[in-house]
Amino acid sequence: MSFPPADETVELDQPCPIRDVLDRIGDQWSLLVLEALSAGTMRFNELGRSIGDVSNQMLSRTLKRLEQDGFVSRTLFAEVPPRVEYALTDLVRSFLTPMQAMIRWADEHHRAICAARHRARELEGGGR
Repeated sequence: MSFPPADETVELDQPCPIRDVLDRIGDQWSLLVLEALSAGTMRFNELGRSIGDVSNQMLSRTLKRLEQDGFVSRTLFAEVPPRVEYALTDLVRSFLTPMQAMIRWADEHHRAICAARHRARELEGGGR
């Protein structure tokens, strides 16, 4: 680990890049939204159906956060009724390969992780 020279100002209000990004993509819905949008542009209800059990409120909140971080673009069409489409940005496209690898890893190892959790509970006497 290196430290800045003594005469250099350290920005204490800057978050750790790793924690900051993992905080966004590590929530319950963001990766699922990004994975769904990797198939192409979608409207809100189509995206919700693609993900499955996400509430409209949570999907809306997740999309807003992903848009604020520059991961998702939102296009509003001046039509009646209004039409809104969501798509991945170029910024997040560079993350698709590692994201999809992480999703595959989780799918492949989820049973082993659940079994380890179960064994740990048994050892702790919880047995739940």
